[in-house]
Amino acid sequence: MTQISLVLPFALPPPELAPDLIRALQAPALAALVSRTASRQQLPVDEDLRALPHEAWLARALAVSTDGTPAFAGAVMAGYGLAPAQGSWFIVNPAHTQIARSHLLLADMRRLQLSEAHGRALFDIAKPWFDESGMTLLYGDAGTWFLRADDWAGLETSTPDSAVGLNLTDWMPKGAPSRAFRKLQNEVQMLWFEHPVNAEREARGLMAINSFWPWGAAPASASVDTSILATSEALPWMTALAGHPQATPATPLDTMSGESILVCDALTEAAMATDWAGWLQHMHRLEQSTFAPALAALKDGRLKQLQLLLSHRTSQSAFTTTGFSQRAFWRRPTLDRLLP
Repeated sequence: MTQISLVLPFALPPPELAPDLIRALQAPALAALVSRTASRQQLPVDEDLRALPHEAWLARALAVSTDGTPAFAGAVMAGYGLAPAQGSWFIVNPAHTQIARSHLLLADMRRLQLSEAHGRALFDIAKPWFDESGMTLLYGDAGTWFLRADDWAGLETSTPDSAVGLNLTDWMPKGAPSRAFRKLQNEVQMLWFEHPVNAEREARGLMAINSFWPWGAAPASASVDTSILATSEALPWMTALAGHPQATPATPLDTMSGESILVCDALTEAAMATDWAGWLQHMHRLEQSTFAPALAALKDGRLKQLQLLLSHRTSQSAFTTTGFSQRAFWRRPTLDRLLP
């Protein structure tokens, strides 16, 4: 039986804007998918977990952890063809932090536009400092590196997306190794300050790369089966988690088989930037490219069951529908089911 879970981060609008956004959203296929359902669940969200709801759900679904901790490092490394035999590894993303009125902010990685040439140059100058600290730094691509830091095994980190746009005081790595992290971070920041790469980026109106963000810690021995995972419009680390370090064309839902998960990250950048006009445009595009074809596949039997996992920062809902559910003509399709 074909059972697809379609994961759509930030498809739920924030509660304070939800009525206006839902009123402006024209998506009859999505309305049918969330109204004519076999089940609807409000999924629990662990507020102490330093990850977004969909990241925690994915960690559980892939059996990376039982509590939702996104220990993705080993699986993402495998996607890049890296297979270290031992040690505790982190995903490391080159980052941009900026000073707001009273606190630091982390920029969305999607907006960095970091080229391979720039990413490699920054990696090459930073690597000796990691080596001198007894750590191993490996290159995946411009924005995705990997760090072996056995002494940092107890470092509590946050996923980058969970920290974007918020006061970094609450999201910086913490725990006993955090002092060593801050020391190395300061050294790398000084290396990159006024580096020709950053001078060139700023001259072109791009954000400087002035920090790095470790997260996703996992032992090298961790084995994760990600064969059920596919991605669409996702960050490189996510496509690598699915076994494709380079972006691949979107997978049509009606061509997937068995039990599969499709993570579509089309809405995150606009939502994080509070660009709600852009968010609506992306939702309208998904209506044509994803929701309407999925509804048609359910109705004609090509797709047996679809679970829509829709979320924002603090909430996640699961809507499960089938071809049989879609025959419930007495249930009026409405997007009001997306309201909190």
